[in-house]
This record gives sequence, C-alpha cells and structure tokens, in this order.
Amino acid sequence: MSDTQTINIPDIGDFENVEVIEVLVQAGDQVDAEDAIISLESEKATIEVPTPVAGEIVKLLVKEGDMVSEGTPMIELKTAGDAAAASAAEPAAAQETTEEVAEEPAKAEPPKAEPPVEQSEMPKAAPQAPPVPTELPKRASGKLAHASPAVRKFARELGVEISAVTGTGRKGRITREDVKQHVKTAMQSGGQTVVTSNFDVPPFPAVDFTEFGEVETQPLSRIQKISGKYLHRNWVRIPHVTQYDEADITELEAFRQENKAEAKEQGFNLTPLAFMVKAMAKALKKFPKFNTSLDVDGEHLIYKKFFHVGIAVDTPNGLVVPVIRDCDKKEVFEIAKEMRDVSIKAREGKLAPRDMQGGCISISSLGGIGGTAFTPIINAPEVAILGVSRSSIKPVWNGQEFEPRLMLPLSLSYDHRVIDGADAARFIVYLSSILSDMKKMLL
Repeated sequence: MSDTQTINIPDIGDFENVEVIEVLVQAGDQVDAEDAIISLESEKATIEVPTPVAGEIVKLLVKEGDMVSEGTPMIELKTAGDAAAASAAEPAAAQETTEEVAEEPAKAEPPKAEPPVEQSEMPKAAPQAPPVPTELPKRASGKLAHASPAVRKFARELGVEISAVTGTGRKGRITREDVKQHVKTAMQSGGQTVVTSNFDVPPFPAVDFTEFGEVETQPLSRIQKISGKYLHRNWVRIPHVTQYDEADITELEAFRQENKAEAKEQGFNLTPLAFMVKAMAKALKKFPKFNTSLDVDGEHLIYKKFFHVGIAVDTPNGLVVPVIRDCDKKEVFEIAKEMRDVSIKAREGKLAPRDMQGGCISISSLGGIGGTAFTPIINAPEVAILGVSRSSIKPVWNGQEFEPRLMLPLSLSYDHRVIDGADAARFIVYLSSILSDMKKMLL
C-alpha cells in the first residue's frame, strides 16, 4: 500500500523567507530518508533540507529563487503505508541537517569564502608522458549524491562527478575529504586523470556549415591531434598567470649584427633566440623555483640541477618543442648551431621522443611574425614558459632625454600553484636585465 503526502519545510531555526538556491531532485526520482531535496541560503548559512521518509517524488512544489519558511510545502511524495509514522521524525531530521551543514559555514558566523585548494588537493600531471583522461564509473542513475552545495562546488572545480564519489560522512554524506580521496585514488590507479564532468562545459554545437555555403573538410595532423589534448589539459589544469615586461636589446642586437656573418660562414644563423636561451639558463640558476616540477602527488617540488631549455618550432604539421640541453655550459654560437640542427629535424619530422623530453622551461618566439604580447600555455610538467614577440624601436627616457632603443616584449606564463606573482616579476626583470647587458650574459 502506498500513500501520497506533502512534505513541508521543517524547522530551520530562526530563518524566515530563505531563498531556494538549488533543487537537487526532480519528479520521478526515488529518494531515501535523509536525502537532500533542496538547498537554502540565508545571510548566515547554507542549509540542505532533506526528506524525512523514502519514496518517489510526485511533484516539486518549490523552485530555484522561491522564498520559503518553516511549513512551506516542498514536495509531494509517494511513500510506503507507514509514511505517516515516519513523518513524525521530521523536526529531528531538520536538526540533524542543520548540524551537518554547520561544517560549511556555522550558523552563528558570517559566510566564509571557499578556501583555496591546496597543492596536495589538486590532481597533477606526471613528469613523464601525460595520461589520457579516463572517465570514472558513476553511481547508478536515480541514486542521489548526498553532498552540500559547497562540496558540490569543490567537486566541480576539480572536474569530479559528485555522483561517482563514495560518501563516508553521516548517513553516507559526501565530504570534502571524500572528494580529495576520490581524486588521489584515481591518480594512483594507473595515473588516471579525473575528467568526468568536463568542468560542466556544454558540448560544442553540431553545425552543418553546408547550409551557409561551400566548405572543405581536412583532417587534423597527427601532431595537432596529440598536442591538442595536452594543450587543453594544461590550460584547464594549471592556473596560468602571465607577467609582461620589455627588455632593451639595443646592445645585444648590435653585437649580433657584428657576428652574424661569422655564424653564416659556419652554416647557421645567429638569431636573437640563441641569446635568450643562454640568458634563460642564467635566470634559472638565479631563481631555482622556475626550474622545478610538481611530483605526481602534487605534494613536493622536484628541483632540477640541469638546465635544458625547450624551443617551440613551427613546422608544416604543427608545433613541436625540441630541447636544447645543458644550456648553461654552452656558448651562444654552440646554442645557435644546435638550434639549427633540431629545427631541421623538426621540419623533416625526424625528431625522436627523447629530443622533446627533459625540458626545464620553454621559449615560444613569435618575433619573426609579429604581435606585441600573448599568453603562452605552460608545457607541463614545466612550471613556466616565456613568450617572445616582435621587437620595435621606442623612445626611452635616459634621465636627460628620450633616445631610440630596441625593446623586446616578453610574456612569462607561470603556474600559480608553484610561483607567486612577486617571484615572477623578479624573474622577468632579471631576465630582461641580462638581455639588456651583454656583460651579464657572458659572465
């Protein structure tokens, strides 16, 4: 025998006319006793209101944005025959819910901002070949995940489907620690990366462009297919910040012009990038945190005692990043010669996997094309990347007058989990000073 009854908002304390911020169920759902039905938000707390009995939801009587108080009808529920007796537990259930929600912010305290996710809480990319994102199994449909809005938000930020997490809290409630453990378990199980909800981003629309005119379809190159998913992973998984600066390379360019003929006789071009690679090695020594990587668990920094710099090379099939090794031990001419060799191999498609591994930091130079600044994407597991744009003559005040100087725009993207803004500013200022003074580069 079944019975349909109206479930009202129980005693929620001293709150009246509280806004419904989330409806967690829909008509037709099967719910258990103590499953959350709606979330309320007052000036002091976020409250989840549960159903006191199990059953099937016949009708929702509230929606997001409604203002409710104790006694407001919430849902119509088809229950078992003894539902009437169970409904007597309603005030006690409300009290338990209020006590549980007090973990998020406490009722007596003003709302607190969501605490920043610590490094140990975030899934990190492995130093080796990055794993292919794997979707984790979800709970059976119809089973409602019992978690507070704050925990749901935390799970969304990590890309975790809340229904896939096993709750260990009271009555199976999902806590922040459950979400963290879910992520750690996934990382330790064959290096899976948790990408289940795709950050709640809707899929791209399927558009038939032939309706608007003639089209031509060409497949992505192999490099584009491989690098595309890693670029996407790096962009959404690493909190990028970009610091901009300019380097005065007037003397550097004069020196380069004086020596490029000699380099040409030896069969290679003496490009500004060779000087930047050399300067980068010195900057990494000065600021060792930029020469690190997060370990797989994201709980330690790995400091590297070598200085290998990746250089982005544009090829007909896409962008590749071969690595120039031991840049601190090589002269600028040696670096320029090696850059010629790896660039030829890259354009001929002859780079071996090892040629693109082991980099400490990368440089992406668009100076030969143009532009004033851009935000390069970090090449994980590195923690920073330098973007270089086209240099131009600008008037610079020398203390007495303006004089024309050749200024080089620099764009430094860095992983904010590892590097803070002050260190990034110091790094790029130091790098600029090396490029501006040839003596610092040669010392």
